[in-house]
Amino acid sequence: MDARRSRLDGLAVALIVGCCALWGVNQVVVKVTLPQVPPLMQGGLRSAIAALLLWFWARRRGITLFARDGTAWPGVAAGVLFGLEFCCVYAGLQFTAASRLVVFLYLAPFVVAIGMPFISRAERLAPAQVAGLLLAFAALATAFHEGFTAAAAGPQVWLGDTLALAAAVLWGLTTLLIRATPLSGAPPERTLFWQLAVSAPVMFVASAAGGEALPAGPGPAAVASLAFQAVVVAFASYLGWFWLLRHYPATRVSSFTFLTPVFGLLAGVLLLGEPATARLIAALGGVAAGIWLVNRRQV
Repeated sequence: MDARRSRLDGLAVALIVGCCALWGVNQVVVKVTLPQVPPLMQGGLRSAIAALLLWFWARRRGITLFARDGTAWPGVAAGVLFGLEFCCVYAGLQFTAASRLVVFLYLAPFVVAIGMPFISRAERLAPAQVAGLLLAFAALATAFHEGFTAAAAGPQVWLGDTLALAAAVLWGLTTLLIRATPLSGAPPERTLFWQLAVSAPVMFVASAAGGEALPAGPGPAAVASLAFQAVVVAFASYLGWFWLLRHYPATRVSSFTFLTPVFGLLAGVLLLGEPATARLIAALGGVAAGIWLVNRRQV
């Protein structure tokens, strides 16, 4: 079961689609929980619980999370960026629709595509990848303009969109940092642990600085939401994704990430009744096509 496959089989496709669906739905779950648990506190709890679960997982499997291999300081830096990213995500959901936020958040693969040639000359962009970047940026610019003009979406939707874009840039920078430092050769569980363990205090400090109040006895729905965010998304789905990248061609696996904003938009519309405007749907199409072009296997 540990052999590396050259093609995606049924198990891989099912896991990839499942991960993308979970990541798309996650923003909706966070937004639904905002009335009971403040956003930054949600993020801190999610990271703290997931980090603890990952520590137990690594210990049972004999995986070393701390080693003198030059990964400590890059790990801390990645964790800070990861924490700031989710500060923007969780805060942004107060001002914009979950279906909008997930579309803007997937600017991240394009940040990585632009930055990778500065890390490795072998990662230079092909013409099709450049076309994908331009298509996605044009689509996002159209949707971002809508945030300033669509009063029905809320008077501060532009702020939520801006925070989503900031989160995407931070996500991309985190990926580039990992690729450019000894973290790139570390076990994925170690890299994920640094991100979760460091981001938790970052988000708790941001929560306290923002004056978020402790929830007065969160109900079963809020507890279930936090369990979903921490156990299912931040722990299980991330480990599943790393397993896929370890056992299947990374380019083919990554090409499916265009499904995440699709699932996110559908979840926001179907579960929250959020509006699916023509501009947002056009932006979704541009982002999905751009991600596919950037990640598809070059011939």
